[in-house]
Amino acid sequence: MTLRIFINGFGRIGRTITRMVLSDHPDVEIAGINELAPLETCAYLFGFDSVFGPFPGGACGRDGALLAAGRSIPVHHGGDISTLDLRGVDIVMECTGTAETRAIAERGLAAGAARILISGPSQAACATVVLGANAEDLSDQQIISNASCTTNALAPLLRLLDEAVGVESGHMTTVHCYTGSQPTVDAPRGDLVRSRAAGLSMVPTTTSAGRLIGVVLPHLAGRIEARAIRVPTASVSAIDLTVQTRDPLTAGQLNGLVQAADPRIFGYTELPLVSTDLRGRSESLIVAGPETSVSPGGVLRIFGWYDNEWGFSARMLDMARRMA
Repeated sequence: MTLRIFINGFGRIGRTITRMVLSDHPDVEIAGINELAPLETCAYLFGFDSVFGPFPGGACGRDGALLAAGRSIPVHHGGDISTLDLRGVDIVMECTGTAETRAIAERGLAAGAARILISGPSQAACATVVLGANAEDLSDQQIISNASCTTNALAPLLRLLDEAVGVESGHMTTVHCYTGSQPTVDAPRGDLVRSRAAGLSMVPTTTSAGRLIGVVLPHLAGRIEARAIRVPTASVSAIDLTVQTRDPLTAGQLNGLVQAADPRIFGYTELPLVSTDLRGRSESLIVAGPETSVSPGGVLRIFGWYDNEWGFSARMLDMARRMA
């Protein structure tokens, strides 16, 4: 069965999903794209990507469509997709970052699509679901949030640990590459530290993952603190988690749990890798085995990498398949 998706918002995630579909997902059809930017700009930014490199075979815009990999994808430029005809579309990938209200999130439904998948946290979603953490919460809800990239890395790990030895409390720091929410030169932002040039400093700030863990894994609400450090790299982030468990666990046992888990969600490496080496990895989290340790008091420390664009986009496609 072919999965028909429509991408609303052709930014980092929208373009990455498109790149993945055209490269290696013949069972997925992109019925259309909606993006306010001109077609020529869309084609250029898709064809030449500063993180993932040029798209094989190139891309161009012609006659209202993006042409790439032998496919022609209609591109629309409206501010409200409810005016489009999306009948026959299984999932609208809502990637604009603006679906914070039900009225905006429901526009794809009004256009005739069956369901909506939001590429980030959203109060408008009927449920927030993370594969590997609370996939059983997915039923017939029409609007689903795929949470955040950091939550997709952290929540499955917490569930794995909690089911094995019980999680009492923990603290996670995400070492996160800079994003479009930060300026390239000092400029006013609501958060003062995020007003500083993204490529010049490490920036201590907040992460939505701490709040979302209580949504995805309600029994752990209030037990996991989370903070972020934005760093001057363009892609690939990491989580550094320390956790107190109910039952003791050795570093070797913990690494064994990860290696035996779902390989789509968890990767594992013993190699001495740096962030660039993990670019383009599709797992939600790749645990660095040599970094795993246990303190004399029994506190576990786990360090893992995640490609916050490629891995998150892979989970968007996995989630869309389950929803359809």
